[in-house]
Amino acid sequence: MSRDGDGGFSEGLESSRGDPRVVLALNALLSTAFAWTVVWGLDLLGVMTFSLVNVATGALLLFVVTYVVTRP
Repeated sequence: MSRDGDGGFSEGLESSRGDPRVVLALNALLSTAFAWTVVWGLDLLGVMTFSLVNVATGALLLFVVTYVVTRP
């Protein structure tokens, strides 16, 4: 239900830049959660020891790769 002159939801998303701090915070949170899960799974398989250093290293690597790939 859009009124005349409204661009609609998709046009609003395309024109919105958003707050980059929110994107970075979400990237950090999701990278950490994913790294935690991967390191836990590898520890379960006996491939890697579960430690905060391993989780932090994985999260940092994933964060950097995601940041570089999604950078405008």
